[in-house]
Amino acid sequence: MRFVAILSLVFAVFTIAPSLRSEELPLGLVKDKPAEGPYVETDQGFMVPYEATIPGGDVKYQMLPIPGGTFKLGSPADEAKREKSEGPQVEIAVEPFWMGVYEITWGEYKQYMDMCDAFSGFQTHKMRPVTDENKLDAVTAPSNLYDPTFTFQSGSHPRQPALSMSQFAAKQYTKWLSLLTSRFYRLPSEAEWEYAARAGTTTAYSFGDDADKLDDYAWYFDNADDRTHKVGEKKPNPWGLYDMHGNVAEWVLDAYNEDGYTHIKGDKAKASDAVNWPTKLFPRVVRGGSWDFDPEQLRSAYRHPSSDDEWRSEDPNFPQSPWWFTSGDALGVGFRIIRPLSAPARADREKYWKADIPLIQDDADNRIDNEGRGSRGVVDGTLPAALKELAEKKQG
Repeated sequence: MRFVAILSLVFAVFTIAPSLRSEELPLGLVKDKPAEGPYVETDQGFMVPYEATIPGGDVKYQMLPIPGGTFKLGSPADEAKREKSEGPQVEIAVEPFWMGVYEITWGEYKQYMDMCDAFSGFQTHKMRPVTDENKLDAVTAPSNLYDPTFTFQSGSHPRQPALSMSQFAAKQYTKWLSLLTSRFYRLPSEAEWEYAARAGTTTAYSFGDDADKLDDYAWYFDNADDRTHKVGEKKPNPWGLYDMHGNVAEWVLDAYNEDGYTHIKGDKAKASDAVNWPTKLFPRVVRGGSWDFDPEQLRSAYRHPSSDDEWRSEDPNFPQSPWWFTSGDALGVGFRIIRPLSAPARADREKYWKADIPLIQDDADNRIDNEGRGSRGVVDGTLPAALKELAEKKQG
């Protein structure tokens, strides 16, 4: 597989010429080699950047092709600032995927948040019921914020990165977007995230080892003025991904292990076999560091654990919200999405989307069924039309 990145051609100005489009191939794949811009050559065609609109609105998101390859996960033992959880280094083979050029923004996430009232409206008007036959396509929407001042302390501009959602809520977002678009999206694994963040580099940061250059690439403690900033304002990494260092830290699929990658057997593995699937609620891994982190916490290999006591300390509910965090480092945690070139079978996609331990699902069900907080509904390509019908019913 081949990857070409032309740094002077950022995704925002890249377009696929009409002659290169193919209705026979999925979005993001073309038959012919592009004349310009980044691409990844595969046996299914050429992966190219694409922009898509979330159905039912006018919010767009942008995806960039990431080549397959191998890399060393973690930090070498002699790297400065290396922590125990960043080793031992393991060689990981990664399959190609598309990754969000930017972290998920409030413009994108709020369209998903709107589903809380929409799904409740469907129930009131006896529309689109969740049944045994369609429950596989049911998505849980997050509860409305009881105190937005926690979550929106940096504002809620549509280009600000969304933050403070739980890993479960982030995974449900990827399910919602997948079922709406008929394209498979999910969170990256830890290995996939670090591979994309490094972008072929072996240095502490994607731009080298000199932390004095961070101001050009990242929002962090020294320059962020105690808040997040709009995505894409700093320089991208060598593969064209923005804010991989700083701004908000990003959820990945994995559980956090203080012993690092000792769960991986041997010194080589496929990325799909290297995931440390969670078996308990905390701790889980976020990557990339946030606006409130110090330079060493923005390194490509740095891993940060979620915290039960700290991240939910301001939440007065019991059980505490399965969708939102209210305090601590969680106020600097968001996510970005990936789309693998080769999607798994429909039944196998649930492990990337669902609550991975019963406690999370039980909490969500209790709040929806007994407290009226949060909601669930069926998501498919007909949802936008149903939302319009619901709005008419409410007006009538």
